[in-house]
Amino acid sequence: MQQTMKKTKFLSTSKLVKISILSAIGYILMFISIPLPMLFPDFLKIDISDLTALLGGVALGPMAGVTIALLKNLLQFVTGMSTTGGVGEFANFLIGGSFVFTVSYIYSKKRELSGVVIGLISGMVIMTIVGCISNYFIILPFYETIGWPIETVVAMGAAINPVIDSKMSFVIWMIAPFNILKSGLISLLTLPMYKKTEKVLNRVK
Repeated sequence: MQQTMKKTKFLSTSKLVKISILSAIGYILMFISIPLPMLFPDFLKIDISDLTALLGGVALGPMAGVTIALLKNLLQFVTGMSTTGGVGEFANFLIGGSFVFTVSYIYSKKRELSGVVIGLISGMVIMTIVGCISNYFIILPFYETIGWPIETVVAMGAAINPVIDSKMSFVIWMIAPFNILKSGLISLLTLPMYKKTEKVLNRVK
């Protein structure tokens, strides 16, 4: 009975509307990405689309946040904007979703500033690990199937950082710092916004 009530609460019309709106905003933010050619190859671009999923997760719960992360990537795929046949979107969901879930789950257990700070730090660590694993086993091998040999990707990284000489070193010296920078930026944006967003989303029924 209690599980049914929790399920109904999660699937309430009000919450679904909020999730839909935040997903749409996240989808739009995916088009706003910034390359950092002095630090990373051109295909690694910083975007803040996971910010809406994170704010939604903090305000509405971990599952709501993960759902937003999923829906914004599904929108990217079904609208024909994907350039990776869905692989990039799947990886983006894994990486961003791991960050969002970690932060919002920890905050749900400790709903105060220290909880969100601990969640953000933990989320950065988890996102970096998941980003490295998914790039090593999913994204970089996919690039190879569409005509981007691993050697080419490694060479792009080596042009910026001479230490890079293999797929593993590319993941360590490019993918890991990229995800640390991205999650750090989103964390900095979240800190001044999460309380206000939480109040607004929970006030609107």
